[in-house]
Amino acid sequence: MSLRKRIEKSQLLATFFAACAGSYLAFCNRTTKWQVEGLDELQEALNEGPVLLVMWHSRSVMGALHWPVKMGPLSSLYDRSPIGRISGALQRRVGLQPIEMSRKKSNMAASRIVLQRVKDGVSIGMTGDGPLGPARAIKDAPMDWAKVTGMPVFCYAFSTTRGRRLASWDQMLIPYPFGKGAYAYRRFGRLIPRKADPMQVESTRAEFQNWMDETTRAVDASLGLSAGP
Repeated sequence: MSLRKRIEKSQLLATFFAACAGSYLAFCNRTTKWQVEGLDELQEALNEGPVLLVMWHSRSVMGALHWPVKMGPLSSLYDRSPIGRISGALQRRVGLQPIEMSRKKSNMAASRIVLQRVKDGVSIGMTGDGPLGPARAIKDAPMDWAKVTGMPVFCYAFSTTRGRRLASWDQMLIPYPFGKGAYAYRRFGRLIPRKADPMQVESTRAEFQNWMDETTRAVDASLGLSAGP
């Protein structure tokens, strides 16, 4: 059996790799000099209830470590891919409450869990372009969850002066230690309407996507870096 299949089937193996990845990312987090934007606005929103947190897949690797757990709990969605299983285990390791979603099967049961957690005051985190891409193209899921729950929507993005891009579909950014970094939480400017015609849906999707791109460009620019995916 391939390592990929073993990770997909074994929570123990996923936990082992998550421990390795988590230790490395925690070391990077401790040794990076971070500047942070948007925590006050996020705190104000969390004082009123849970939020929906979205991020591009390429900028998601530090999301679990940067979420301010003391401000409120977060459940993030992950799938059964090797990276997804490791991500889920890493989220549990830092005190989050991940929810497994299937790529192929109905997610009705998981959706019920999400809605119950929102009712219990738990924020929901997810990637805007999903586990498979295409990169930086908004899927229906974050827009649908924003409509159904009515939660405020925040975008998270991080950047670093020391890191590398993986040769993956999203060119995921992996940090190196001892650099300068920045991360931000920015709120989407309006609610996504529950009832909208197809033209309104696509207009909102474009606005949503631009807002996420602008957040990502802003954290790059704050470090004097050119914008990347």
